[in-house]
Amino acid sequence: MNEVEELSKLDITTLPQLESFLFDDLHQKVLKHLYLELGTGPVLYLLSPSYSVINPTPNETISDFLRKKENILNYMKEYLVQNLKVYSVLLDVNSYFVEQNNFLLLARLRERDSGGRRYEVKYYTHSPRELMTHYKDKIYIGRDFIDLFQFKRKYLGIKEMIVSLKDQYEVLLDKAEEKLEKPFEYKSFFQEIKEYVNELSSESLLILQSLPPYLDYSKLKGEDLIDINAQYRGINHYLIELRDEVAEFDNLLRFKREIGFVRYVTKYKKDLTNIISYFNIKINGYLSEKIYSYKPKH
Repeated sequence: MNEVEELSKLDITTLPQLESFLFDDLHQKVLKHLYLELGTGPVLYLLSPSYSVINPTPNETISDFLRKKENILNYMKEYLVQNLKVYSVLLDVNSYFVEQNNFLLLARLRERDSGGRRYEVKYYTHSPRELMTHYKDKIYIGRDFIDLFQFKRKYLGIKEMIVSLKDQYEVLLDKAEEKLEKPFEYKSFFQEIKEYVNELSSESLLILQSLPPYLDYSKLKGEDLIDINAQYRGINHYLIELRDEVAEFDNLLRFKREIGFVRYVTKYKKDLTNIISYFNIKINGYLSEKIYSYKPKH
């Protein structure tokens, strides 16, 4: 874990200026109550919205970082919430749980060997009153990916999501070896999921190669919008097939009381459900609206 070290190297003047966004009440309150988790060496530090270290006891490295780089953390928090607004539905589909927890959102950052540029972010919510005493009871909201130097995302961020699903399947295999007494008992499920993951990866990447990396709606014709919408819908169908297979596996594991392993499958299912919702709301939903409102130029 090297998030603190890499963020320490950043100069706020070199980061792109963030655009001004009008946040709704949900995003405004989440920004106010956003906790960060940053790693340095083997230790993961939980920071309050005002950047006090909640846990564990801070060392000189994290204390020095907080004294010198508060502006970087302010930038990071604003960036995260803007990204949640534009390229995610994590808050939209989990708003009930977040609101029940007084809008507390926890963002755990993992730097992706990019010199402090790119991060995977896992989001959780938790009761503010029990954060210290029952930290492990936090609710997983989902994961996303950011690039601090490039807010605008190619292919609406879909490529990173697909690659992540393939990577997370490999993590599932490792956890199965570790947590299941008889992993071969579920061999058929692992094989089916692997086939769906490979099909999703190969077919989706082919589809994305045929699409414009960025959508300029002012230059797209009606037939372009219809074709792009259909292509993205095709990717969504592969996701739905994979999600249904994972959900069946999840149900079986719960029936068999495989408590030590099932939570990893549940989290994988959650990631799939979030991506499908992203397609339905932010991609196909938005493209469909554009198609319905399209007025041909005469």
